[in-house]
Amino acid sequence: MKYYTAVIEKCPETSLYVGYVPGFPGAHSQGETLDELNQNLKEVIEMLLEDGEPHLEAEFIGTQNVMVA
Repeated sequence: MKYYTAVIEKCPETSLYVGYVPGFPGAHSQGETLDELNQNLKEVIEMLLEDGEPHLEAEFIGTQNVMVA
C-alpha cells in the first residue's frame, strides 16, 4: 500500500473541491465533497499506476504562513 499527499483547494466559482498530487503528472481531480474528491483521486492514481510507478517530478514538503504588512 502506498500513500500520496494531495493538495486540496475549493473553487469559489463552482464550490467544488479540487485536488492534485504535486509532481505526479495527471494526478488531479475534483468533487463536490472531500470524500468524493478522495475517491476520484484514488481512481485517477490507480489508473495512472497501471503504466508503472511514476517518477515524481516534485515532492510535497508542507505549507507556510507568509505575513505581509
